[in-house]
Parts: sequence; C-alpha cells; structure tokens
Amino acid sequence: MKILLVEDDASLGAKIAEQLKRENFTVDHAANGEDGQHLGDTGTYDAAVLDLGLPLVPGIEVLRAWRKAGRTLPVLILTARDGWSEKVEGFKAGADDYLMKPFRIEELIMRLRALVRRANGHAETRIVCGPLAYDAQLGSFELDGLPLRLTGLEWRVLSCLALRKEHVVARADLFERVYDGDAEVDSNSVEVIVARLRRKIGAERIETVRGHGYRLTAGTP
Repeated sequence: MKILLVEDDASLGAKIAEQLKRENFTVDHAANGEDGQHLGDTGTYDAAVLDLGLPLVPGIEVLRAWRKAGRTLPVLILTARDGWSEKVEGFKAGADDYLMKPFRIEELIMRLRALVRRANGHAETRIVCGPLAYDAQLGSFELDGLPLRLTGLEWRVLSCLALRKEHVVARADLFERVYDGDAEVDSNSVEVIVARLRRKIGAERIETVRGHGYRLTAGTP
C-alpha cells in the first residue's frame, strides 16, 4: 500500500513515515500543502494522511482541490485542532476519517488499513481467495490456515493483488506500490517478486494477463 503523508512537523512526519514503512507501507512525505497537493494530483496512492495546519496551502484547501478535481483517494485528517466546527468542515470538504493529535501510531495504521480496505469494496476485514486468506486489518496472510511468511516487497505486491482479487492489476500499478524512494528498484522487480510469490502460494493463483498485468485468483486445487 502506498500512502501520501502531508505533515509539516519534520519530527512527527519522520516518525510516522518510519512506522508506516515498518508495516510495509510505501510513503511519500510532503512538508507543505503546495507539494502535497501536487503529489496527490500526479501520484498513485491508496490513502492520504493530511494535516490541516500546513504552510503555503492549508490542508482543508488541499482536500477541497482534490475533491473538486475528482480525486477519490481516501483521506485521513490529522490535526491538533479539537473544535467540532473544524471536524465538520473537514468532513464537508471530503475527509473520510479524522484523528486528533496526540495519537497512537497503531491507531493511525489500523485506520489507514480500514480506509484502504473499504475503498476497495471489502466490508469484511478477512479477504479469502481460495486457500489464501488476508486479514486486511492486521496485515497478515495465511495459506491453508497457516501463517504465510513474506518479505516486505512480497507483502506489498500480494496485498495489492488480494485487495483486488479476481481483477487485473496493472504491472505499473504494482510497481508504484513496490517502489520506495529510499531504495533502488529496477524495472524487473515486479516480475521477480511475482515469481517468488508463485513459489510460495502456487503458480496457478497469480495469472499473467498479457499486456495488462496480474490477477490473483482462487486457482485450482
């Protein structure tokens, strides 16, 4: 999953980004509203964490601009403002969730996972595809009822496929979610990771749709 973090507090932003990466998210961090709005307009993200008190462009205006432009990515507002009027204004502008500072990073992660899950059309936290099960709230996989051990890159690809099970996910879309700005990832990374996943869950369960991408399917026994 790829998250856009728009937070001007350098220390807090670095802490959030570090914790999200430990949970296998990829993160782009903008320190002001202007840069955050640009990234949201041009990048591909599963969700955004947006502070309201931003320099250059206030967070509420960033959100309004995204919604006016038809951007549908889930947005969680993160702010120290505790007035009810600010919350109402945020939700009216198109926010999907609201978290007050100070907060526990574990809660932020759980809320983000829930937003991404619902945005992909899953009401239940447990997503099942044949013998493979993905707990979208805890971020864990099971195969035939047993825990499935995955590297961070494998988890990023498989979670993206699981959230869109039985649908084709473009190779470029997967690459966006594998790539981390802090690490070098070559153009063949997706193919390499898919090959490793096929060895772990069964080759027939990840279909290659030529010219389009990959699809996670229940496969055959």
